[in-house]
This record gives sequence, C-alpha cells and structure tokens, in this order.
Amino acid sequence: MSPVSVITGTTHGIGRVTSRELARAGHTVVMLCRNVPAAEAVRDEILAQAPQADVHVVACDLASLDSVRSSAEAVSQRFGRIGLLINNAGMTSTRHRMSVDGFELTFATNYLGPFLLTELLSPRLDETARVVNVASRVHFKGRMELNGIRDPSARYSGLAAYARSKLANVLHTFALARRLADTKVAVNCLHPGVVATNLLPRWLRVIKPLLSPQILDAERGARTTLQLALAEDLAGVSGQYYDENGTRQPAAPLANDVLLQESLWSTSARWVGITAN
Repeated sequence: MSPVSVITGTTHGIGRVTSRELARAGHTVVMLCRNVPAAEAVRDEILAQAPQADVHVVACDLASLDSVRSSAEAVSQRFGRIGLLINNAGMTSTRHRMSVDGFELTFATNYLGPFLLTELLSPRLDETARVVNVASRVHFKGRMELNGIRDPSARYSGLAAYARSKLANVLHTFALARRLADTKVAVNCLHPGVVATNLLPRWLRVIKPLLSPQILDAERGARTTLQLALAEDLAGVSGQYYDENGTRQPAAPLANDVLLQESLWSTSARWVGITAN
C-alpha cells in the first residue's frame, strides 16, 4: 500500500515541488490548501506528468481552527494511516491582521493552525511516520512574546511576527520529538533557504543575506524537505534542525529552552481547546 503523505501549502513554491516529487515517489499525496481551485490545478499538473499518481485535495485554512478541525476529520475519515505529515504552508504580512479566532494572523497561520493539525492527526500516524516542519533561519531573531498574540492593538512588526512564528515552529518540533522519543516516529524541522516566490516580502529580501547567500528557486528550496521526508538514512532521526543544504545545524538557544517549549505547548493547547500532554 502506498504511504499516505499529508502536506499543507501546495499551490506554489516548495510545497508544489514537494507534492510532485512525493507523488512521483509513489506516495498517496493529500494536499491541504485554502485555495481549493489552485490546489486542484496543481493536482492536474502532477497527474499530467505522472498519470499513475494518487493525489487528493482537502480544503484547509490554517488561520481558522474550525477549518483545521474539519480538514483533520476529513483526512482521518478518507485515508488510512499517515506515513508523512509536512507542515509547509506559511505566510507573512506587512500589516497587523487578526485571524477569525482572534490571533495575530502570521502566528495563527504559520504555527497555531499547524500545531492543532499535528495534534489532531497524531493518532493517525503510522509506527514509523515522519513529521516535517518547515521553519526558517529567521527563528534566530524570534522572541516568544505571547502577550500580544490576542491583542489587535499590540505593536506590530512584520519581521518580528514572522520570526516569532518560525521560532514557534522549532520549539514545537523539539517538544513533539521529546514526547515521541519512545516511539519510531521522527519529527524534524528545517530552513529551506530563501525561496523565490510571490510571497517573499520586501523586508525579507532586505535581510536575505542573513538567511542564505542566495535566493533559491523552488526546486532547490524543496530539497531539504524531501530529504527529511524520504531519505532512508534519516529513518528514526528526530528532534533536529537542518539547513538548506540538508545539514544538521544547532537551532537558536531560545529554541532549545525546554521551559519555553513547554510554556508554548501548554498555552497553545489551551488556545486551540485540547488537553495538554
């Protein structure tokens, strides 16, 4: 039976490439996307290149907790055990916006929605599943200041909000890996490089020399994600952070703070309405 791979954010960039390559590798690919017509167009492109591919689209708006719950239920009902979960979707915003649930939008989309999705799908993970979180080297600049997450009048910086969300991705990775340490499930995160997409904001172009020596195309940017997803020599390797060259690297000191990991976990569980474990 083909392994089931669930991936968010597949309508452009590295998510699009990752979906295509997983389909070519024989996986049943389940694409979770807010823009369903765009995702269906990507599915059709993949099928045109690989007619035997098994690709599905499930609606999911990561900025809406209700949408995340609905998509997780749909995946659980329609598919068997999950061999791979890739939390790939992400966004940036130059202005302060709030999600439908009342959270700062970048944090809600990049971290809180994926946190809930991962928790809801965890019971469906097979014995040797892999969870891959697409983070960023900009997490080194992040500060986990949660007081303003629910305050629409809080002082806002697009860079600070993005860095905070990416730090949360790494904290989540390490906390989840620790919880699954007695299993064969692997949980890792990565910096894909600065990838040329229409989502690359002006401020990120300005600081891109701090993140990567060059802006990568989507094909190159997907390499580390695919490595963590497919490489046989990484089976069982967990709780690590990798760079755009597929090399294991130390994460930011804040990301390794276990107390901060646990504080974020318990707060996130309360916010999304699940029991902290």
